[in-house]
Amino acid sequence: MHSPGSIRRLQLLRLSRWQRATHAVRPSRCAAPAAPSAGTRPAVRPRPAGPANRHRTARPTPPAAAAAGPPAMARPDHAGTQRPGLGCAAMALPGTETRMKTLGLIGGMSWESSAQYYRLINEEVRARLGGAHSAQLLMWSLDFARIKQLQHDGDWDALGNEMVDAAQRLQAGGAELLLICTNTMHKLVGEIEAACPLPLLHIADPTATAIVQAGLQRVGLLGTAFTMEENFYRGRLSERFGLDVLVPEADDRRDVHAIIYQELIAGVVNERSRRVYVEVIERLVARGAEAIILGCTEIMLLVRAEDSPVPLFDTTTLHARAAVDAALA
Repeated sequence: MHSPGSIRRLQLLRLSRWQRATHAVRPSRCAAPAAPSAGTRPAVRPRPAGPANRHRTARPTPPAAAAAGPPAMARPDHAGTQRPGLGCAAMALPGTETRMKTLGLIGGMSWESSAQYYRLINEEVRARLGGAHSAQLLMWSLDFARIKQLQHDGDWDALGNEMVDAAQRLQAGGAELLLICTNTMHKLVGEIEAACPLPLLHIADPTATAIVQAGLQRVGLLGTAFTMEENFYRGRLSERFGLDVLVPEADDRRDVHAIIYQELIAGVVNERSRRVYVEVIERLVARGAEAIILGCTEIMLLVRAEDSPVPLFDTTTLHARAAVDAALA
């Protein structure tokens, strides 16, 4: 048997042999890494410039990469075609940050159209600024079941309180410009402006401006019964922009209104209702309409450009673009 001292010497000898063998196969920490083979990418991506890395020493850019510049990214424009855009690297360059106002959207009336606002505004910001840019906005979304009931009860005082409360919440959250994501509730613009100092972009204004710029004057108006029949909308178009506004006959107004409240606000789109709208448009054109205003933010879900023999002016799209104009001004 081995004595305790000899056992200890054997253990040390074995450990020494293992250490020598390990040292022979383990690469040195100080050795330069092997160059990657052609076509492979490094496992660790270089860190972007930014506050978190301001104390790191920047590595020199290889001459070939510097000459090539940032990679281009393809993105669709509004017509669906591809055009070159700016990569994220370009957005990180110092001094290129764009000041963007915070938009405050009063939505939920219905959420179907509010979702379109969110999409359209962000698409427009990306189209103008490129790269990873998106809109800086807040949305206060109301419960449309309550709004719809108050509308049909004719309780516009309660509706005014709802709208003022929404505007003030957006102001408290940091909004700098207000949008109401529905045509009908522009009936309460006066109440909102009296209670909230933020500028409000009226949905009728960019629509009327686009019509005037197109050299048109006599237009047909589709929307809810409130929008088609009351003066808060038609009067603004005629008094401020000189437009001659036609609305459908009584039976057609009833059908247009019913389809909005029974189908479109729930996201229901069917061919029968599209045909009803097409026939209403054709009757307005027969009366002399040179263009049609889609004066309810849900109608864009149903009616397409090819459904009309005259130009269609979609208030949702025009309002969203004007909001981006104002945010970037």
